[in-house]
Amino acid sequence: MIMDILLISECFLIIALIVFSFATLRIITYKSTSMGLIGTSSFTLALTLLLVAVGTIYNIGFFKDIALALLLLGIVGTIAYAAVMRRAG
Repeated sequence: MIMDILLISECFLIIALIVFSFATLRIITYKSTSMGLIGTSSFTLALTLLLVAVGTIYNIGFFKDIALALLLLGIVGTIAYAAVMRRAG
């Protein structure tokens, strides 16, 4: 009973993250650089959470390592891009 509720909630989370990913792809395509940066960061977060959810359901061996690396590289890339844009502007 508990496992069924957990599986249903994880499936609902995956569907919500897919919808969120489509919304962030729409944000990425705006002409503003800051909106593209926000969209890319949000897409990285959604992809990381999607990887964790799918890895939990299917018991993938090293999904946490990949998700952590993806999340850290996304944050580092965002900070580096913001620093470059701050110097340019």
